[in-house]
Amino acid sequence: MPSDLEIAHSVTALPITEIAAKLGLAPDDLEMYGRDKAKISRATLERMLSDKSGPRGKLIVVTAITPTPAGEGKTTVVIGLAQGLCKLGRKGIAAVREPSMGPVFGMKGGAAGGGWSQVIPMEDINLHFTGDMHAIGAANNLLAAMTDNHIYQGNALGLDLRTIAHKRCLDMNDRALRDIVAGLGGRANGYPRESGFQITVASEVMAILCLTESLAELKERLGRIVVGQTTRGLPVTAADLGAHGAMAALLRDAIKPNLVQTLEGTPAFVHGGPFANIAHGCSSILGTLLALRLGEYVVTEAGFGSDLGFEKFCDIVAAPRRPALSPDAVVLIATVRALKMHGGVAKTQLNREDVEAVKRGLPNLDRHAANVGQIGVPFVVTINRFTSDTPAEVEAVAAHCRERGWQVAVNDVWARGGEGARELGQTLIDAMGTAPGEFQPIYDASRPIVEKLQTLAKKVYGADAIEISPEAMKQIAWMEAHGFDKLPVCVAKTQYSFTDDPTRRGAPTGFALHVRALTLSAGAGFVVALMGDILTMPGLPKHPAAMDIDIDAAGQITGLF
Repeated sequence: MPSDLEIAHSVTALPITEIAAKLGLAPDDLEMYGRDKAKISRATLERMLSDKSGPRGKLIVVTAITPTPAGEGKTTVVIGLAQGLCKLGRKGIAAVREPSMGPVFGMKGGAAGGGWSQVIPMEDINLHFTGDMHAIGAANNLLAAMTDNHIYQGNALGLDLRTIAHKRCLDMNDRALRDIVAGLGGRANGYPRESGFQITVASEVMAILCLTESLAELKERLGRIVVGQTTRGLPVTAADLGAHGAMAALLRDAIKPNLVQTLEGTPAFVHGGPFANIAHGCSSILGTLLALRLGEYVVTEAGFGSDLGFEKFCDIVAAPRRPALSPDAVVLIATVRALKMHGGVAKTQLNREDVEAVKRGLPNLDRHAANVGQIGVPFVVTINRFTSDTPAEVEAVAAHCRERGWQVAVNDVWARGGEGARELGQTLIDAMGTAPGEFQPIYDASRPIVEKLQTLAKKVYGADAIEISPEAMKQIAWMEAHGFDKLPVCVAKTQYSFTDDPTRRGAPTGFALHVRALTLSAGAGFVVALMGDILTMPGLPKHPAAMDIDIDAAGQITGLF
């Protein structure tokens, strides 16, 4: 069986100008990054997004059941579905996140899709691509450097070193940098203080880039980043330090969406890359809005399950921007393999037929279906087929969905590309045509922070209670005192469970969620609630994927997946 990289290399990409022409874009609308990728020019973005009278496509948000090591294939389904809609004669566009090099070299691998449902050039997208990640890291670290320099040069703002919350970042998994002491080596190197690194995709600068709609808004949001507090407890921002203008200058090109193509020549915007377990987990607003102006159907991904990226899409991305980004339909991915794991089967035994284990795992699907069903728009459960799935196992899932009145469609996009998504595409079109619905967010962002956390705990996670540490309660009180309590909440927790314990699979009951700390992302426009042992800087596994990646004398990369 060929690898994803081998499949990607078997296809000759069309010139990106031909892909742009499918969207009605001319060469002058593009800023070329070689033959097969381009950014959309700022003038074109401003022209297209300022005209509110034009048509708007239908927005399809793809999410999944709780992820397992068996894989769910959200990005693969997003790309395959966009291709499938084109097979049905519709103008489909995919809008997905840029991969982080942390997982690429770590355990998860790339995030450009798989099999015959990939975006290309796969190796470029999974590595440096157009430099967006590097620009975000540079902007983030400039602010950190200017913060330390301000203190060194006399600390005119009266920053309390114990309160500095802004961390440096790196787009790599590196556990040794989670907690550091900066400023060692004597007076010439500044004042020693505890600090740390986080992965670039978890940084507030990444979230800001993905949640902004213009260069002017980007600069304003960057200025709102709270780096710490004064000795009197007042917030100190990037604008107070005079850093936001230079940060915006570094992001001048990164803000522009990247246009590429799928293996079947379907247009795809790949832009932004926040993780859904520690950030909001959705591709850029600019890329999605542009796609909605250019396409009939736009398929986008919300990271991990409905309890993470999907909830955040609803409450952080869509709710403040209704109706422009209100979803028209939701796809909920289930796989036989993942359901078996939720039913108690070990990963090594997944290739053996076990219908009863599939049935034991179905409560996890039920809870995710309840989550996507509460926002008021139609949803379709899709069974993402793996080669090891048996007809009896697939039918067990399909029958379960039909018994509950849910729309269900099997897809085979990994093996068949767009052809494997015809059934799913037609089911979605029919659902949006017969029962369009009206989007409603899951909670009211104007409510108090504790109430928002309680709502999420009960309505999304199925928890009986939420326990907030004394330290977190102090942080909530400070946010309320300074007017930050009306922001939506971004939950940071393990993606492997509805609880904050990654070992509890399925649909656990009788548990409490534990909020250990809250951090403020004032520029991004949300409050982050850290639950359980979640980390914002991952580590590498015992056998990192980097050990299998290589390059030959001709410059050909191998080992990417």
